[in-house]
Amino acid sequence: MAIEIINLSKSYGEKSVFDSFNCKIEEGEVTCFMGQSGNGKTTLLRILSGLEQPDGGQITGLSDRRKSFIFQEDRLCENLSAAANIRLVCGKSLKMNSITEAMSAAGLGAECVYQITRTMSGGQKRRIAVLRALMAEYDILFMDEPFKGLDNETKEKLMLYTKEKIKGKTVIFVTHDKTECEAINGNTVYNI
Repeated sequence: MAIEIINLSKSYGEKSVFDSFNCKIEEGEVTCFMGQSGNGKTTLLRILSGLEQPDGGQITGLSDRRKSFIFQEDRLCENLSAAANIRLVCGKSLKMNSITEAMSAAGLGAECVYQITRTMSGGQKRRIAVLRALMAEYDILFMDEPFKGLDNETKEKLMLYTKEKIKGKTVIFVTHDKTECEAINGNTVYNI
């Protein structure tokens, strides 16, 4: 079922972020939202994911859908290991070999699996945050600049892994970089 946004409006005080915004997000596709900072891309994801309420308009196609979210911030539990952070979202039934394989595909060595995240680099933390969301069970994945802060080689490796993991899934992706959208097969691009 497609997600339809009809006449969405949202303001913060005197600043109007959306005024009668409309779009359609097809099921099983990657839809990219691009635009300058401050144009409302993150606000749109927060509204669609239920973390924030719009001032007006209607959104259909989201009821009873499981959601996963890659935030701009890593939002990891710093006192837990990488594996524990992933299992916190994905459940204890997730097998350790699945975590190890995913981490390896993202360029993280076996030594990182049980490493406490507060001792990890920013790039390592970013990859754990992305893997955690990708390995969760979801119907819709929200990605808010998931590849920011990564060097080119790491970014390419993580984008390739992400592209494989999201095949056939409904993904709503916010980025400033059109090449990122192309790298994960973004089908529809909205500039906001």
